[in-house]
Amino acid sequence: AALRSLFCGGKSSVSLLLQRSFHRSSPAALQVTVRDALNQAMDEEIERDERVFLLGEEVAQYDGAYKVSRGLWKKYGDKRVMDTPITEMGFAGIAVGAAMAGLRPICEFMTFNFSMQAIDQVINSAAKTYYMSAGLVSVPIVFRGPNGASAGVAAQHSQCFAAWYGHCPGLKVVSPWNAEDARGLLKSSIRDDNPVVFLENELMYGVPFELSEQAQSKDFVIPIGKAKIERPGSQITLASHSRSVGHCLEAASVLAKEGIDCEVINLRTIRPMDIESIEARVVKTSHLVTVEGGWPQFGVGAEICARIMEGPAFNYLDAPVVRVTGADVPMPYAKILEENCTPQVKDIIFAVKKTLNLL
Repeated sequence: AALRSLFCGGKSSVSLLLQRSFHRSSPAALQVTVRDALNQAMDEEIERDERVFLLGEEVAQYDGAYKVSRGLWKKYGDKRVMDTPITEMGFAGIAVGAAMAGLRPICEFMTFNFSMQAIDQVINSAAKTYYMSAGLVSVPIVFRGPNGASAGVAAQHSQCFAAWYGHCPGLKVVSPWNAEDARGLLKSSIRDDNPVVFLENELMYGVPFELSEQAQSKDFVIPIGKAKIERPGSQITLASHSRSVGHCLEAASVLAKEGIDCEVINLRTIRPMDIESIEARVVKTSHLVTVEGGWPQFGVGAEICARIMEGPAFNYLDAPVVRVTGADVPMPYAKILEENCTPQVKDIIFAVKKTLNLL
């Protein structure tokens, strides 16, 4: 009957059949920027749960300093998207109090460097209250905003706080790399009953990534505390987070042309850290390089080194773990100095060859 209809109907029937076949096929992955992924996550969570609201400097009428909250104020109004005065301690305190009272605030810092103005609220009020109240008072809040080095903004706007906040019990610390990370981890963070520090990267906001059909779902979440293998490999493991994951993948592609097979781990979460995944890869490759934009002393890479030393994977290492980090200086303003203070692809390639004794 279908064939009879097809031949009798001519071109119109052929067109209809092709249309039906097209609509049955799975949609292609979308190209979505990190900025839009964060915006979608907040939009969907504000719509999903009436307790969720966003506050911060210029997040409402101006659509956010980096346009991450674009369109949300027009859609949800003053009660759900709130502009605040320039007082981080003040609006962070309001947000923490709101979380204690049963709401789920998203507190945006225009840059995490300014979170130091509110660090008493983040640490003493948010991180410690659940413990100090014997589990009676939870603080479901997300502190989010750009973290780490940007471009041409000098020392007071260029610190990475992954190690700072990762040091503190009571906090969860998330550091996404691509659009899927940003979308899935922010939704998980907003739904979490604990205070979450969500460290974005300004230089990644405008970078597009493919977003799978699964990741486009409103129910898509990524578990906090679980790393992802971005590239499998057999000779050496590169463990990184945030923008440095992209540098690791670039370095791995260059090294592959020289016959060096690198594995790349996207940590995704700093606290709790998925040390089991790192250990499993070290057992497999017997070599490890850590890469981060933060300072070397007491950094994320230093913590990974210590955990590997203390655990069973140490016995599988064929060489010492090597760290690639930012330079141990305040960030210079001059462009050439800035580039030399942040990890570059060439630095990762050098570290890999040094670890494999190829220099």
